[in-house]
Amino acid sequence: MAKVKVGVIGYGNMGSAHSKNIYAGKVKDMELVSICDIDPEKLAKAASQCQGVKTFDNASDMFKSGIINTVIIAVPHYLHPPMAVEAFSYGLNVLSEKPAGVYTKQVLEMNEAAKKSGKVFGIMFNQRTNPLYQKVKQMVESGELGHIKRISWIITDWYRPQAYHDSCTWRSTWATEGGGTLINQNPHQLDLWQWMFGLPDKVWADCSFGKYRNIEVDDDVTAYFKYDNGTTGTYITSTGEAPGTNRLEVASDMGRIVVEDGKLSFLKLEMPEPEFNLTTTSPFGCPKSAPCEVEIIGEQTAHVGILNNFASAIANGTPLLAKGEEGIKALTLGNSIYYSSWTGSWVDVKNFPHDDFYSKLQEKIASSEVNKKESSVTVNLDGTY
Repeated sequence: MAKVKVGVIGYGNMGSAHSKNIYAGKVKDMELVSICDIDPEKLAKAASQCQGVKTFDNASDMFKSGIINTVIIAVPHYLHPPMAVEAFSYGLNVLSEKPAGVYTKQVLEMNEAAKKSGKVFGIMFNQRTNPLYQKVKQMVESGELGHIKRISWIITDWYRPQAYHDSCTWRSTWATEGGGTLINQNPHQLDLWQWMFGLPDKVWADCSFGKYRNIEVDDDVTAYFKYDNGTTGTYITSTGEAPGTNRLEVASDMGRIVVEDGKLSFLKLEMPEPEFNLTTTSPFGCPKSAPCEVEIIGEQTAHVGILNNFASAIANGTPLLAKGEEGIKALTLGNSIYYSSWTGSWVDVKNFPHDDFYSKLQEKIASSEVNKKESSVTVNLDGTY
């Protein structure tokens, strides 16, 4: 079958990386046909680095050009849904960078447009290609761990100095980025959490805004998750700690799993803890455990892995590893953390108040520093880029 003809919107950090990977032939079923950016300097850079690829300074013109059948969206977060909706209206397949959007109300509309279009829709959740997390997901879903008692993820190795926040005028404000670490760095882990364990039923959270840096958005978060089946979870993240930690710990009936430093370890109990509890006569008895070797198959393929899977889904009907419609789940979890912190209350995740969250976000945008001074970047929420 002919290669997928793709256009990339946005030639920043991620857009340029995706473009170069496709241009270099790292994506088997995909051909880079066009690149779009509103910045003349970036467009000139794109033309130089990907010679022979047609460039556009307006996304709509690229959509209407007829030279592509697929688009990769790598622009500021607010623009992901409106650009996807427009691309679907032209009959294009869409791969969006994470996050799916900034607020759930917007992403629900995008998902509806995707459904009506019948086109292939993916999202760049590249951490799903990590065989360690794939194995955790398999162990949970197979039932071999029994009941999951507690999940704890400390993810503080997203360190970002002030220079990062100052590197681009659209970063780290409510008006132009839509949030901080939860909307920028953490969508990957929030997605992995719901992918491996499902969405919690309730969330309580405490977020700090500008705790470590001169920014108006979140840079330190502690959240508590509750499931109706009794499972609990803690989620701690920050961009202001060094050296950081990335440790996922899962306590279950059958022992403890830890994913850390690129390794998965499993201390397996000789018998399920509930069974031991019912049979032991020792007041201070404790079930015995031993290291259990867990076979990890494959290597993490990251962004290129998602690109190849997405291209193969279009060309060959291969099942998507990261469906675009699933982006709403990680975003709902992130929005729930914000909402809880803003209101000081528990949030019912399964009945998330989409409209009220949107209203509260609008208040944050209205008071954003971007709206108090002239900015050199324009991000129009109607989708113009």
